[in-house]
Amino acid sequence: MNKEILMVADTVSNEKGVEKDIIFQAIEAALATATRKRYTKDIDVRVGIDRESGDYDTFRRWLVMDDEDPEFESPDKQILYSYAIQNHPDIQIGAYVEESIESVAFGRIAAHTAKQVIVQKVREAERAQIFDAYANRIGELVMGVVKRSEHSGVYIDLGGNAEGFISREDLVPRESVRPGDRIRAYLKDVRSEVRGPQLFLTRTVPEFLIELFKLEVPEVGQNLIDVLGAARDPGLRAKIAVRSLDPRLDPVGACVGMRGSRVQSVSNELAGERIDIILWDENPAQFVINAMSPAVTLSIVVDEESNSMDIAVEEEKLSQAIGRGGQNVKLASELTGWELNVMTEGQAEEKNEGEMKVLQKLFMDNLAVDEEVAAILVQEGFSTVDEIAYVPPKELLEVEEFDEQMVDELRGRARDALLTHAISGGGEDSAEPAEDLLEMAGMARDIVFELAARGVTTMEDLAEQAVDDISDIDGLTEEKAGELIMEARAPWFAAEETK
Repeated sequence: MNKEILMVADTVSNEKGVEKDIIFQAIEAALATATRKRYTKDIDVRVGIDRESGDYDTFRRWLVMDDEDPEFESPDKQILYSYAIQNHPDIQIGAYVEESIESVAFGRIAAHTAKQVIVQKVREAERAQIFDAYANRIGELVMGVVKRSEHSGVYIDLGGNAEGFISREDLVPRESVRPGDRIRAYLKDVRSEVRGPQLFLTRTVPEFLIELFKLEVPEVGQNLIDVLGAARDPGLRAKIAVRSLDPRLDPVGACVGMRGSRVQSVSNELAGERIDIILWDENPAQFVINAMSPAVTLSIVVDEESNSMDIAVEEEKLSQAIGRGGQNVKLASELTGWELNVMTEGQAEEKNEGEMKVLQKLFMDNLAVDEEVAAILVQEGFSTVDEIAYVPPKELLEVEEFDEQMVDELRGRARDALLTHAISGGGEDSAEPAEDLLEMAGMARDIVFELAARGVTTMEDLAEQAVDDISDIDGLTEEKAGELIMEARAPWFAAEETK
């Protein structure tokens, strides 16, 4: 019988490709199960097989538990620590007290319990092997054969006993998939579940498109072309952004291939999905213009604060720029990361004129300038009074219509407007100067409100400033700025001295 155990371990290990030790553990579990069946009580049994000779011994055992442990349930399988140390002085809580008992013969259970346990252990080992094989492959392409199709999705045979699952939501819409078809997919997740490791696949994510291009375009694998992102409407249309790392190489042409062969291969894999290959550009506006292809952009206005762009196109091309159901602009927005507003040239001009009038009125009201000067400021890109107050004078002097006197006057009026705004409360977002700053030695009231307009509202705030941060305030020299900052820091030094 001992030789039979060794023979079973060798045979099953070779047939299933599972380590021998796992088979021995399965036989030990089977023998333990068979032994427990001989007892009327629910006992705990351990069987130990000698891996060299096949000999085995059987032990009944009890788990040692703390005397106050509320989890103590059965004296047939557990023993309190105070009793265990009477015969086993060195025993520890959590260890087992064992007693040798008669072993059952392997032959009687070989066809029943052992077989079932061995099969179960082999399955668990196979699942563990599959999990280990695929756990580090998330984000890769896999290929397999469609095994069966169900209402919930499609099961893919990946070989080596591995089976992947593509849910209906992860299949390209309207694509026909039949048993026996070879299919590629993107491995998005690997989870070890009760039924074994589940390999979850998808064919709809942008990453799948990127991986397909890496497969079809050798230059990508050779680090000559970089794929920087993709956006998809699965089965209908997609956009993919590429750039060349070699100035001699056209990345768009390389991805399209001779007579469109490469992009067509990818499209065929995706049930005819139309793919626009977009040239990436470090200039966000130019990248958006490229991404809006095939629509031609007449003008573009960038608003970095709202992360949006207004795009003007010819009126007769508006529907093409937007795309069916907003598809083109939606994909371009996803690809570039900008919110895109598409409009006709007339609508863009109307919107621009409206915004310019609002800004002109802002400058006319706050700076007491005429419409012409306000218009120049708007045309030069100024949009707030703060910008005019604190912009370096040389930038204003670059405006052709402005001389040094005009610049000084505009900056002075802008600062007066901000000061007045701060004193009057400045709206719900204005900063109110604290009492300690108002009452600080050597501090002038107009400087206090200049500081508050910049977010410096307390002595603590002022103490954290550098001389260069505040010395550009009118009437405040570098020397005076330094004195005020040191005065604001005086409490720091006083606190240090008391320690």
